[in-house]
Formats: sequence, structure tokens, C-alpha cells
Amino acid sequence: MNFLIVTHVRHKLKDSRYYGYGPYVKEMNIWNAHVDHVEVVGHKIDQEVTPIDLPYTANVRFTKIPQISLTSITAIFTSFFYTPIIFFKIIGAMRRADHIHLRCPGNIGLLGCIAQVFFPKKRKTAKYAGNWDPKAKQPRSYRLQKWILRNTFLTKNISVLAYGDWPNQSKNIVPFFTATYKKEQIPEVITPTYSKPYRFLFVGSLAPGKRPLYTLEFVNECIAQGIDVKIDFYGDGNQRPILEKYIKDHQLEEVAILHGNQNTEVVQEAYKKADFLILPSKSEGWPKVVAEAMFWGVIPIVTPVSCVAWMLGNGKRGMLLEVSLEEDVSAFAKAITATETLQNMSLEGQQWSHNYTLDKFESSILELL
Repeated sequence: MNFLIVTHVRHKLKDSRYYGYGPYVKEMNIWNAHVDHVEVVGHKIDQEVTPIDLPYTANVRFTKIPQISLTSITAIFTSFFYTPIIFFKIIGAMRRADHIHLRCPGNIGLLGCIAQVFFPKKRKTAKYAGNWDPKAKQPRSYRLQKWILRNTFLTKNISVLAYGDWPNQSKNIVPFFTATYKKEQIPEVITPTYSKPYRFLFVGSLAPGKRPLYTLEFVNECIAQGIDVKIDFYGDGNQRPILEKYIKDHQLEEVAILHGNQNTEVVQEAYKKADFLILPSKSEGWPKVVAEAMFWGVIPIVTPVSCVAWMLGNGKRGMLLEVSLEEDVSAFAKAITATETLQNMSLEGQQWSHNYTLDKFESSILELL
């Protein structure tokens, strides 16, 4: 089988191997293990490989396409010139493929959604890694991708993998999940104890959409109210200088540590030592870090976006944020006075997350292939 991946993920070349964003590559390596040949249509950038990057385990045929963006007038003009070139490269790759796999949402995903319409007889899958909530406010290009994918007249012979189980969906929409750990890695279910200082984790990019600054403000407000807490940030991004300044201005050097991007093993050890994960994201698909945290008994404190409220059992397995400092810190201060409730949240989270393993994920992929 010739398996085609159409993706917006940026790739790096090192020692004749292509690297990409670790969680994405780790997932695609599972797909790639069950096909004969892999072609990737994506971006290649000339940057050093970082700890968060992983290589494809399969030998891939890489079809390089230019990067496009709509963030400035110059970028829009350049993208207008490049878009037909990218589109016809995608068309050519689809002609060679036996199975077409689209990674959405994104600019390249949108072009892939349009291109696949011309191949109604080919087997296809699309992974929509964003928020599938029909009521969510999203960019027009995201809404267009969702409309094309669920339109069974335009899009044929496809399984669209969407996070969450939403009502009134077309027959080609498949509720899906993602996973990090194997069945053999499931630890013994533990009943945690809680003592000061309470240990927080933030795992994700230091970008506005993840609201890392709000996380830091939350921690600072906890301290102002006499709650003894500490936090470790794992991830990097353009808001790091802002966080560094906030930490310095509020004398939080002993409280908040920015670790940058770290590999899976380092982050896993951090989960084992933490009490709470805080993730006040503006938008998510299936936030892996939430499931990962619960896997190790960590209680998530997260905004109710996408399928997050479902993941948390509407508050049974974690806490839902209002993104109001006064309300959120007040709710947390009340929660830590009820140790038994916290323990039940942790136990519920462990039992739920242990159902979503890489073994189950791989068996689901085999059915799709």
C-alpha cells in the first residue's frame, strides 16, 4: 500500500532522516508501520532538531512544498503565488497513493480537503486534530474544512476522525482519541496524598492560545492568598520572554521554573511528582497532556473547550476553569480543603485514562487501514 500523508507540520532533515513535532510523528509511525510505502507532502525548514522532535521510523518519500501564511500582506501575496503550486503537488501525490491521509485543520489541510474531492474512489482518512464542536467559534478556513469533510456528496470513501462524540454528524465522522502510553505502562492505581507546597504542571507551547501567562497569574494569586504552590512549565514558545519578565517582576524565581522543551521521559517523571495540571487553553482538540496527567494520577484544571468537559466527566475527574482569576483561585482554594474529593478525582481520572492506550489506538488504526 502506498500511504500518503498531507500535513502542515514543519519537518527537519538530519542524517537522511526526516524529523517533525514529536507527538505527531509518534502517532504517524504507528500508521506507517502497517503500510508498504510512505509519502509525506509537507514543509521542510532548515533548523536544528530539538528534544521535542522525533524521526519517522519508515523511509519516507518527502515532497517538499512552500510554506504559506495569511498573517501579513506580504505573506498573503506570497501565498497567493504558491497556492497553485502546492495544490498540484498534492494532486500528483494523491494520484500515486492507495490511501490518502489528511491532517487537519490547517492551510495545507484545506488544500488537501479540496484536492481529495477529485479522488472519490480512493480510500481516505482525515485526522481533525482541532475542536470539532459544531458550536465553536473558529476561523473561516477551519469551518470550511469541517464542511467539506462531513459533506458526503463532495467527500467520499473517507473516515473523518474527530475528537469527541457530537450529535447529528454525517455517517463518515468517527469519534476518535489519541494516546501516549502502552498497556504495559499502566501503573498501579494509587490513592494520592496532598501536602504543601501543591505542585502544578503546565505542559504545552508557551503561546497565547495556551494562556501560559494566565497560568502564572493563577499561581501568583494563589500565593497572594496564602496557598503554598509551585509550578513547572514544560514547553517553549514566543511568550517565554513575557513569562520570564513576570516571574522576575513578581519575585517568583523560587516558585515557577521554565524547563523549555523536554523529551517524553523527562515530562513523564514530572507528571509523577505533580498534583495538578493546569491548562487554560482557548482551543483544543484532544489535549494529550490532560489524558497523560490523569494516567499518572494528576488532577487536570482545564478550560471546558472541545471535548475536555467530556474527558473530565463534567468535573468528576478534574476541575473546569472559568478563566476568571478570582473565581478560579477561589474554587481551587475550596477544593484543596476536601482531600477525599481530590483523591476521588484522581482515582476516577486514572481509571478512565488507562482505557486509552497505544495498543487500543493501534488496533483502531488497523481497522481504518
